Amino acid sequence: MTAAITHLVTSGTFSLDGGTWDVDNNVWIVGDEHEAIVIDAAHDAAAIRDALGGRALKAIVSTHAHNDHIDAAPVLADAADAPILLHPADLPLWDMTHPDRRPDGELADGEVLTVGGIELRVLHTPGHAPGAVCLYAPELGAVFTGDTLFQGGPGATGRSFSDFPTIIGSIREKLLALPGDTKVYTGHGDSTTIGGEAPHLEEWIARGH
Repeated sequence: MTAAITHLVTSGTFSLDGGTWDVDNNVWIVGDEHEAIVIDAAHDAAAIRDALGGRALKAIVSTHAHNDHIDAAPVLADAADAPILLHPADLPLWDMTHPDRRPDGELADGEVLTVGGIELRVLHTPGHAPGAVCLYAPELGAVFTGDTLFQGGPGATGRSFSDFPTIIGSIREKLLALPGDTKVYTGHGDSTTIGGEAPHLEEWIARGH
């Protein structure tokens, strides 16, 4: 088996700034038959471990530290003896959910993670959250964008720790520079492509999406 992408959807809640909402999260597993990484351990550690199918878990990579993307990370990490990786700018958000447990390692812009014989390049894309990252896997023609870019526009920036001009800059500089046929695997909802979203950048700016 060559490296491939496994997708599952988990359900729970997102809480910030005094509000709580029901959400469905995309969980992405990238790897071969021997090893894998999990991108965003959301809500259900047991379901994610089942989807791993006995493969060694090399790391849990958090695209950002909103609670719905990290709530199952410590349980999964302990069960699979795997490190949790997070960009350090998101530690204030992380501490809101897991004040007694820190991530095991830091993600840095340009860092390359290797799993199942492929590389995933870390792209620091602040805006939705200060430490938001995307993971670009050129050999898979894919980028995992968390809540930075969705089908139809950028991630939300109306809550604490977020900023609309910053997310637009991140998308313009880091994501729209990728090949147009790159598949965009998002943190919620349907996938899209870089080429499918790029023509709409000015519309998003005009409406302050």
